[in-house]
Amino acid sequence: MDHLFAYGTLMCEDIMEEVAGCRLTSEPGILRGYRRRRVKGQLYPGIAPEAGQAVEGVVYRHVPDSAWLRLDRFEGPMYVRRLVEVESTDGRRERAFAYVVRHSFLDRLGEEDWDFATFLREGKMRFRETYEGYSRWA
Repeated sequence: MDHLFAYGTLMCEDIMEEVAGCRLTSEPGILRGYRRRRVKGQLYPGIAPEAGQAVEGVVYRHVPDSAWLRLDRFEGPMYVRRLVEVESTDGRRERAFAYVVRHSFLDRLGEEDWDFATFLREGKMRFRETYEGYSRWA
């Protein structure tokens, strides 16, 4: 499987291109049965299974092997790449990988949901300047 469901900072095409090392095509998608929450003290989110919840994001298509290596390093040990089923805006379902918070790191998730519009408005610039993960894949 070579698609990626992104639900946080990687929804920004410029950040995704930097991390993946290439430009990818994308379309909106929804991941049901998961909840997106802000990581405590951070500008980025994590997702974990939660019945009755849904996460809006984007599906990046045909991610090359070289990009997966960079993405794994960027996401780090807190996340595991998991195969999930994503729904497109027209109701079509397909499988894609998503980076899900590992069970041993769930205590790092805050109670508040993470909002993409707020991130774009208030946090993206700071994230790009300060996120330590960039040094792992640059």
